[in-house]
Amino acid sequence: MDLLLIAVAAANPASAYLAASLATVGSVLGCVILFWLARKGGERFLHRHDKQGKAQAIIQWFQHYGLATVFVPALSPVPMPTKLFIICAGAFGVRLVPFVLVVLAARIPRYFGLAYLGSQFGVGSGAWVKTHAWYIAAVALALFVAAAVVVNVGGRLLRRTRLSPSS
Repeated sequence: MDLLLIAVAAANPASAYLAASLATVGSVLGCVILFWLARKGGERFLHRHDKQGKAQAIIQWFQHYGLATVFVPALSPVPMPTKLFIICAGAFGVRLVPFVLVVLAARIPRYFGLAYLGSQFGVGSGAWVKTHAWYIAAVALALFVAAAVVVNVGGRLLRRTRLSPSS
């Protein structure tokens, strides 16, 4: 999708943001479909198709970091296991609205950023993304750490609020 979006934006810069909008909507719909399918046996699916013994590690990552594990790979054009974390979100009962908001928060800057690159740099944008892949990965990692901190601090504050006696 990334390369197609860059190609469309390079070929017709006037339609770059329309293409980014359509890519965002299509991606969110695809994620929601996978999310809903995972509601019906996603955890069993993870264990059944775990040929390399990585399902437990992915489940633990998701249980510890929550939707941050969906946000970072959904944002980064560097290949990451987004679908596995979407399955975890569905399988472990994450509410739909926060899930959709996280996917939107990741896909909007990703696709609109790629549309901008394509419209400004043309077909050379793909090479630019490849050349700067490590920088993009570093930013994704920094966002993951920031999201994980927010999730952990927010979770602690929420638990304290629930545990504190009402006034």
